[in-house]
Amino acid sequence: MEVDVVSRLEGKVAVITGGASGIGEAAARLFTEEGAHVLIADIQDEKGQRLGDELGESTEYLHADVSREADVKAAVGRALDRFGRLDCMFNNAGIAGPTGPIEKVTVEGFDEAVGVLLRGVFLGIKHAAPVMKRQGSGSIISTASVAGIRTGYGNHVYSSAKAAVIQLTRSVAMELGESGVRVNCICPGFIATPLIGRARGLSQQEADKMVGEIEAAFENAQPIRRSGLPLDIARAALWLASDESSFVNGHALVVDGGVVGGRSWSDYQAAIAELKARLGLDEEKSP
Repeated sequence: MEVDVVSRLEGKVAVITGGASGIGEAAARLFTEEGAHVLIADIQDEKGQRLGDELGESTEYLHADVSREADVKAAVGRALDRFGRLDCMFNNAGIAGPTGPIEKVTVEGFDEAVGVLLRGVFLGIKHAAPVMKRQGSGSIISTASVAGIRTGYGNHVYSSAKAAVIQLTRSVAMELGESGVRVNCICPGFIATPLIGRARGLSQQEADKMVGEIEAAFENAQPIRRSGLPLDIARAALWLASDESSFVNGHALVVDGGVVGGRSWSDYQAAIAELKARLGLDEEKSP
């Protein structure tokens, strides 16, 4: 007997910023597979247009710099014009931000990073909110990071901006929840994307080619012994966009393979063994 399987986002409309590559691309593909109409917003025009064409009539690409209010407003407006509604706003666009010690961070680098990582999220929420409030429903999702929860997982500006995204999520969720609109964020761990290469000064083309090496480098960075993949975050976004998470609001969903949980068990055991050796303790008699 055949069983009808209803796609999890059937008939829903989503805007995905930073949707041309990495996590955004994985989300665009997955959302489309699950029945959504998707507006891909990015500044990587060649990649974005190619992806939009590949995914078919249910998707469209639009050039949008999320640090510019007019671009974000236009993306939301285009989704409404093309598909008639807005059910999910996935504020995913990101850049690595300036690296190095704090005294080396320029004001220009700081402003550029905050413009994308925090102002871009604020603008996405701002322009999605009135549409979703009129509908009485909707899911706003933003990409935060474990770097916004723990120190030592990102540069100073990136980490502080991601922490702000988490708090902005919680604050706005208390407002929009009263209108039936949910606001949540995802905190990825070590995910193999070109962004990692870009943070190390590589060109976009070079970073794209390095994803396999980045994935291998992250294999042992968390208790689950593999690198995080864009699809892992896309699946979390799918759940938050779907009606399956209809009672989840103001939540920072950590998807990191356990990295922020603490020291790995094997690292702990190795440290204990080293301590015993240094103290000359008998392995069998020591606790």
